[in-house]
Amino acid sequence: MIDKEGFRANVGIILANCDGKVFWGKRIGQTSWQFPQGGIDPGETPLEAMYRELHEETGLLSKHVEVIGCTRDWLRYRLPKHMIRHRSSPTCIGQKQRWFLLRLMCSDNSVNLRATNIPEFDSWRWVDYSYPAKEVVYFKRKVYEKAMAELEPLLIKDVLERKQ
Repeated sequence: MIDKEGFRANVGIILANCDGKVFWGKRIGQTSWQFPQGGIDPGETPLEAMYRELHEETGLLSKHVEVIGCTRDWLRYRLPKHMIRHRSSPTCIGQKQRWFLLRLMCSDNSVNLRATNIPEFDSWRWVDYSYPAKEVVYFKRKVYEKAMAELEPLLIKDVLERKQ
């Protein structure tokens, strides 16, 4: 779904383990790494899209995670000019995203990057919370920084509560 301004509705997922480390996936056949993310289909809510994308990209189901929080507003990034497909209609100039912070409630072994016929990632690892905002592709960096800054207090609270 592309809005009248040219932004595609999308969800982003920050999946954390009990130690506050976050899932970092390597895009299949590429050298870039990112959080799971994907478009919202017509008729889907952001929450429904998040669970669908979570399964498509990590093999995890709703029973494997707990939602800790979500960004209050849509966060937007523009695609670099060379990535815009001007011949498509409507033209997508970027993404508008709702970000979800999830806690993994099961073993790492439940992650299955080949859960669907078209995998998004070919490798993954746990990284420190601050790592992705520094390492993601440049045009997504500000959105990562905003989403992570908004959701970090929720993660810190969650990790501290679990350690008591």
